[in-house]
Amino acid sequence: SITSTLISLLCLSAPGGVSLIVPQPNINTTVAQNILLSVEYSCRGVATIEWKHVSSWGTTKIVEWKSGNYVNISSMYKDRVTTFENGSIQLLNMGMRDAGYYFITVTEEYGTSTYGTIIVNVYEIIYEDLHFVAVLFAFLAAVSAILICFMWLCNKSLHLFQKKTPHKLTASTTEEIELETIEC
Repeated sequence: SITSTLISLLCLSAPGGVSLIVPQPNINTTVAQNILLSVEYSCRGVATIEWKHVSSWGTTKIVEWKSGNYVNISSMYKDRVTTFENGSIQLLNMGMRDAGYYFITVTEEYGTSTYGTIIVNVYEIIYEDLHFVAVLFAFLAAVSAILICFMWLCNKSLHLFQKKTPHKLTASTTEEIELETIEC
């Protein structure tokens, strides 16, 4: 773009100048997604790039590298970060703890530094929770239907059993029951 070309020309013409462009300062993502924290820097000489993550859980240094030389990745991010020559990094498998501010510092060999910030919002996938509720509801409805059918069968069996066995009281049994109730 014209802006990045103009900044690059200013940077190269000034001794010890460094520039940094952050095209997307705010990123929204969901859990388990991969994101690219995209930046573009330019400077005269060799630059050192450092990324930090700041959130309510604290500040963590993610990675630091010198262009064309070493790359020092934090143990917490060892298998989750990829660095690029333009200063960008890719983070794999985002989690809720990855939400927060990502700060990049680009320092050129003459000591001039520039800073950039990217805000990352991480959201949980809500439809998975709704899917669980729907499956639970279907399971409970099926169990209820089975129990209702079982109760209906028991009721029918009881009626059939009562029809097959006559329960006629004899005269002597009726008198005994009447006598017992009077004595009380």
